[in-house]
Amino acid sequence: MTAINPFESAMKQLEKAHTVLKASKKKLTNIDRKVAVLRVPQRQVNVTIPVVMDDGTQKIFEGYRVQFNNARGPYKGGIRYHHNVSLDEVKALSFWMAMKCAVADLPLGGGKGGIILDPKMLSQGELERVSRGYGNAIADFIGPDLDVPAPDVNTNGVIMGWMVDEFLKVQRKKAKAFGVTLSKKDERKLTSTFTGKAIKDGGSEGREEATGLGGLFVLQAILKRLKLKGTLTAAVQGFGNVGYNVAKFLDEAGIRVVAVSDSKGGIYVAEGINPALTLECKKKNGYLAGCYCSGSVCDLKKGKQVTNESLLELPVDILVPAALENALTRENAAKVKAKVVLEMANGPTTPEADTILYKKGIPVIPDILSNSGGVTVSAFEWEQNRKGQHWTKTQVNQKLAKKMADAAGAVWDASVTHKTDLRTAAFVVALERILTAMK
Repeated sequence: MTAINPFESAMKQLEKAHTVLKASKKKLTNIDRKVAVLRVPQRQVNVTIPVVMDDGTQKIFEGYRVQFNNARGPYKGGIRYHHNVSLDEVKALSFWMAMKCAVADLPLGGGKGGIILDPKMLSQGELERVSRGYGNAIADFIGPDLDVPAPDVNTNGVIMGWMVDEFLKVQRKKAKAFGVTLSKKDERKLTSTFTGKAIKDGGSEGREEATGLGGLFVLQAILKRLKLKGTLTAAVQGFGNVGYNVAKFLDEAGIRVVAVSDSKGGIYVAEGINPALTLECKKKNGYLAGCYCSGSVCDLKKGKQVTNESLLELPVDILVPAALENALTRENAAKVKAKVVLEMANGPTTPEADTILYKKGIPVIPDILSNSGGVTVSAFEWEQNRKGQHWTKTQVNQKLAKKMADAAGAVWDASVTHKTDLRTAAFVVALERILTAMK
């Protein structure tokens, strides 16, 4: 199968939204000129990170930071560690972040970062040295009013903490060169440069589960409009932080999660898995196979193994791709039996698959809407840091629920108005907001 270029996919989505918006009665000035600007990132930063490994040898790691558009506010987007990170992938993800922030109506733009590495092959010390090296390398290009990074695939609050520390060292050194000492207030504001931090470092309550919870809020809003009721079933591809949390929240909301998977394969339990017990079993065994945990017990008789590919074809009500890009393609989209697809990964559905699913009458709730809960709470963290505040989890979740419901409503209304699919509608909503903000 020919490799799918994620940036080309992103640009097809942009052009489709552009066409729909031009055909509407919306009065937007210089729309073609502004969209042309949106086809290329405003800045691409390539960095090399020399790291002394535990055995004394030196290894050079390559990383990126792409700043796509800041018409609505500072660039915003995560940093991922993966052996398949590429510049085209990071460009696509930074574009999608710009769209995602606009759909959620956040005062932020879009950016993304990544390092080509397999974190499983590094010791904790090596991982820290790489992270600090990256934080140092991009320090001149980020800041609370310029670019606000966060965790993504294979990164977390600990890693953000290392990067914050390096960033502050650079800023203190710069200030010292001008004979200035940064105040505590200055440093507190500077820590808002990174979100997804640990609570002790200024992180927000509710951040870890925000993407999954936000996905539930969006799903509930769309299901209400689709008038899908009763006991619904779901299959979740991906059982990392996002996949686990969305499975947990679906289960708590009364939706029976019958299948989950990770990179090594998946499990199917007809009566529904217990997400917490399943995660506990996976951690104990090191893999999902055999973790047929339903109710309050794990029993090998309860379920069976499934592949990642076959999970996508299960006869469930809700399919949740929550792993990596391009899970649903022209090769397998026709085999999808779900009534709704909730995208929790970034870019899990190719444009060709979108067309097939739309013709089959299967609504795809797009990633730039459904997984925007994470960046929304990141924006809350950024706001709290800048104001010197700390909100309770209840406050955060209440604000998140409203943001997600409003965003889902705007996208649904746009899909009805323009007689188009939800993804195109989401891009139309985002594009209109960004074009309005552009000069």
